[in-house]
Amino acid sequence: MIRSAITICLVPEAAAGPFVYHGNLASGCALASAAGFDAVEIFPPDADSLDGFELRRLLRENRLELAAMGTGAGWLRRKLTLTDPDSHQRMCARDFIGSVIDFAGGFGAPAIIGSMQGRWGGSVSKEQAFEWLREELDQLGPRAHALQVPLLFEPLNRYESNLFNTVADAVEFLGTLRTRNVKLLCDLFHMNIEEVDLAAALRLAGGHLGHVHFADSNRRAIGMGHTAMAPIADTLRQIGYTGYVSAEILPTPDARAAALQTIRSFRQFFPRK
Repeated sequence: MIRSAITICLVPEAAAGPFVYHGNLASGCALASAAGFDAVEIFPPDADSLDGFELRRLLRENRLELAAMGTGAGWLRRKLTLTDPDSHQRMCARDFIGSVIDFAGGFGAPAIIGSMQGRWGGSVSKEQAFEWLREELDQLGPRAHALQVPLLFEPLNRYESNLFNTVADAVEFLGTLRTRNVKLLCDLFHMNIEEVDLAAALRLAGGHLGHVHFADSNRRAIGMGHTAMAPIADTLRQIGYTGYVSAEILPTPDARAAALQTIRSFRQFFPRK
């Protein structure tokens, strides 16, 4: 069964980012539950800033699951990436992501590597960046596997990363890893920029698909842009996807309206019998 999730951002520097609820974990969980979502996806400053007992209480009281946890604050706040030319910085990036893996894994949820994948350029060739990224994922993937969760890797659009912009390139790269515990996070917003056919790209992802960001072409709620959602939903069912579709979207025109539009679209395209 495909399940719904919505984002909660706890990073002040990301106040203008594509997250529905901002700033307060308790209110975000309460609002997500009231709107009818199955789970929340959390964007934290770091793992140490989170209180696991409090999060477990909030999830239990609001009848929610933790869908996933982002690591992007490692880049946003500390400029850490897995492809930094400085080996110490790469180690710090690995430790930052590892701590999020450990925290999220305790809730049966995966961590997401998006912006912390970095870029190639300057003194770093594409081949070198790929090699460093491969080394890091081959360490982080087994760390997640020990907690019985995958590690999620997100291809980004060309304006945010020059490593992997399409599902096809990312799938090919995953095949070069020793670990088989890295799955793809396919974000419909990024895909709208880079893919010729979103449904075909998801079909190609197939069993590599671990998470979906449920966002329209303009990064607003599904139904507020021009993404053709019906063939995407059909494809997800055809490939047997049973994970989350999570609203990593702008809170436009406001958080309440974005949440309600998302849950309406979810129920339209993924009805429960």
